[in-house]
Amino acid sequence: MTSQQLMLFAILLGALVLFAWGRWRYDVIAVGALMASVLLGIVPEGKAFDGFGHPAVITVAAVLVLSRSLHNSGLIEWVTRVLRPATARPTTHIMALSSLTSTCSAFMNNVGAMALVLPVALQSAHRAGRAASQILMPLSFASLLGGLVTLIGTPPNIIIASYRSQELGTAFGMFDFTPVGLGVAVAGILFVSLVGWRLLPTERQGQTEGTKSLFQVEDYITEVRLPEDSPYVGRRLVDLETAAQGDIAIVALIRRKDRMLAPSGYLRLQSGDILLVEGDTNALERVVKQAGMVMVGEAELSAENLRSERVGMVEAVVTPGSRLEGRTARSLRLHTRYGLNLLGVARQGQPITERLGSVRLVAGDVLLLQGERESMPEAFQALGCLPLAERELPLGRRQASPGAPIVFAGAIGLVAFGVLPAHIAFVLAVLVQVLLGELSVREIYEAVEWPIIVLLGAMLPVGQALETTGGTGVIADPILSMAGTIPDWSILALLMITTMLLSDIMNNAATAVLMGPIGVTVAQGLGASVDPFLMGVAIAASSTYLTPIGHQSNLLVMGPGGYKFGDYWRMGLPLDAIILLVSVPMILWVWPL
Repeated sequence: MTSQQLMLFAILLGALVLFAWGRWRYDVIAVGALMASVLLGIVPEGKAFDGFGHPAVITVAAVLVLSRSLHNSGLIEWVTRVLRPATARPTTHIMALSSLTSTCSAFMNNVGAMALVLPVALQSAHRAGRAASQILMPLSFASLLGGLVTLIGTPPNIIIASYRSQELGTAFGMFDFTPVGLGVAVAGILFVSLVGWRLLPTERQGQTEGTKSLFQVEDYITEVRLPEDSPYVGRRLVDLETAAQGDIAIVALIRRKDRMLAPSGYLRLQSGDILLVEGDTNALERVVKQAGMVMVGEAELSAENLRSERVGMVEAVVTPGSRLEGRTARSLRLHTRYGLNLLGVARQGQPITERLGSVRLVAGDVLLLQGERESMPEAFQALGCLPLAERELPLGRRQASPGAPIVFAGAIGLVAFGVLPAHIAFVLAVLVQVLLGELSVREIYEAVEWPIIVLLGAMLPVGQALETTGGTGVIADPILSMAGTIPDWSILALLMITTMLLSDIMNNAATAVLMGPIGVTVAQGLGASVDPFLMGVAIAASSTYLTPIGHQSNLLVMGPGGYKFGDYWRMGLPLDAIILLVSVPMILWVWPL
C-alpha cells in the first residue's frame, strides 16, 4: 500500500471508531475526517468542499423540505383514521401501522415518517391496551424498509444513484429501486408484523398514553411556604429558580384562594405564598434553607392536578440533532426562555430523578414537560422535540390541503419520466410550494437536517479520495481473490453483509459513500455489470437493524419504547437474514450480472 492509502485508511478507521463510540455527533466526525484528509494532502484543498454542491446533497436537502410539507398537509391523519379498525389484534395493528410508515417513508425522510406516525402509534396502543414496546421497534424498522422502494426514500439510494451516473453516465431512476426494494419491504413488514414483535423482551413496557407512566411526579412534589421574613419576598420567581441552579421546578403557586399552575418566572413573590416544588430531596433542602422558606410537607395531589385548560403536561422525546441534544435544562433555561418546567427525564425506560437541571440530554430521552398549552407548540418546535400525545398537544398544523401532495407528485413525475434530474425537480417543487403558501421560508430552514447535509458534504470528498488513491482496489482485492472458488452471487452477498455491519455502527449515508466505490471496483474486477453491486450496497446500507445508533429512527423509539441497546439485534438479526435471502436473488433477476 502507498503512504496515502495508509493515511486514508487510518483516517477512516479512526472515524469508524468514533462513530461507534458515539461521544461526538456524526457530522463533527465527518468534518474531522475531511479536514484530516485535506491537511495530509489526500483531498486537494480546492476540492475540499465540492461535496456540498453535489447533486445528491441538494436532492437530500430538498426531499427533507418536501417531507415537512407532506407532514403539514394532514393527509396522514386521514389515513390513520381509515386504518383504526385494524388495531384490534397485535398482528393487524402492527401490520397496518408498519404499512403506513413504510409507504410514507418511500416518499419522504425516514425519520420524518417515523415522527409522523409515532404519536398515532402510541395513542392506538393505549386504546388497544398494548405496551409501546410491541409497536415502536417494528415501526422504526418499517420506516427503513419503506425507504428502499424509491430513489428519494433514503439518502443511500440517492448517493448510489449518483455513483451510477459517474460510472455509466445515467443515474438510477425514481422507480429503478422499486422491484427489489418493494419485495424486500413486503417481506420485512410481514416478518415484523407476524413474528418480529414476539422476539422482543416481554418485560419492556415503554410509554403508552394511559398506561402507568414512567414518571410518578407526585412523589417528588413538596409544599413550601414563603414566610414574611424570607429574603425572597418581593423578588421574582426566576430568582428562586436561579438559586436552585435549575434543579427544581415550581409547578404551582397558591396565593390565598388562587392556584396558579406553571406560574410565570417574572411573577413577584409575596409573603404567605405556598409553592408546589418538584425536585429531589437534596435540591429542595438547599433551596428551602437559602430562601428561608418553611416546609409544609408532601403535597397530596395527583398528576392530573398539574393540568388545567391553560396548562398542559406533555411527554416528549428528544429527537436526533435537536437543540436539546447534549445540553442540560439549566444551560437551556427552559422555564425562563421557553416557558417549560422539566418535571422528569426517562432514559431507556428508566426515570432519572436526581438533579434534573444537570442531566445532559441525549437523543431518545423522554421528557415530562409542563407549560402553557398555547405556547407549547412553538417551544417544542424551537427545541426540536416531539410530543408523544398529540391529542394533548395539537401542534397547530394547518388545515388539510391537497396542494403539497399534488406538487410533490408532479416533481416525482418529472423525475420518473426523465424530464428533469432529481435535484432540479425537487428544488423546483420546494419553490412552487413556497409561492403557493404551502411552506414558509422559515419552515424550509427548519426542515433541513443540517447534520445529515454536513455529513454528506464532508464524506463525499473522502469517498472520492478512496477511489483516486486506489484504496477501493486494496479493499476489493481480498473479495476478488475468492472469484472462481465461489459463485459471483456469493461475492455480492459478502459485499452486502460487510455493508450491513458497517451501517450498524456508522451513519447509513456515510456507509453508502464509502461502500459505493468499492462495489463498483468489485464489479469491474469480476467483469460484471456495476448495477447489481450498486443495488446491493444501497439495500445493505439502509439495513441498520442491529443497533439504535445506526439510524435516527431506531434512536427515536428507544426512549418511548423503553428499549435497551441490546434489544435491537433480537428482531434485527433475523430481519437482516431475511433481507439477504430475498434481495440477492431479486437483484440478480432484475439486474443480471
